[in-house]
Amino acid sequence: MLQYQTIPVTPFQQNCSLVWCDQTRSAAVIDPGGDLPRILAEVKRLDLKLEQIWLTHAHIDHAGGTAELARQLSLPIIGPHKGDQFWIDGLAQQGKMFGFPHAEVFTPTRWLVDGDTVTIGNSTLQVRHCPGHTPGHVVFYSAEAKRAFVGDVLFAGSIGRTDFPQGDHDALIASIRERLWPMGSDTVFVPGHGPESTFGRERRSNPYVADGV
Repeated sequence: MLQYQTIPVTPFQQNCSLVWCDQTRSAAVIDPGGDLPRILAEVKRLDLKLEQIWLTHAHIDHAGGTAELARQLSLPIIGPHKGDQFWIDGLAQQGKMFGFPHAEVFTPTRWLVDGDTVTIGNSTLQVRHCPGHTPGHVVFYSAEAKRAFVGDVLFAGSIGRTDFPQGDHDALIASIRERLWPMGSDTVFVPGHGPESTFGRERRSNPYVADGV
């Protein structure tokens, strides 16, 4: 069964998640935006074998530590969708703009597209392409654990910003309604910032996307 631990990192308190197969202890890290010593201390504490980096999108607070971590541990970088290439290319500029440490540009080992899967140990997660916050944003969904790691697509009570370059409000709303809601109202999602929620709760009460279901 898939297990996970969320670690807020960077001054933006971005929810970096460690996900692992409880049978093999094989693990992936989702969105290592920074604070790598904190992430690696948690890997050690949990006695995990960190084998992959998965990215939802390439904003600095989600992807800033990716190149350094990949180099340190010789890890493959999985994701995001190729639509975020320009954000990866601009990581150093993003870092200067927001006062982050220097972030290196990287080339993902594997770009992701809608309908792909990613596997860690005996656990397989589905990949959904959910553009809007960024054009290349993806979401990772575990049907067995009823958990979705949604980056900055959806938050408890809010939705992702669309005022960044190539943001698209209509595309974001469509991503939420067409790609997230079918995962089931009882699915718990881990957003890029803030507390967890369920899709059902957001369908009832989120002022941006509620439909009353």
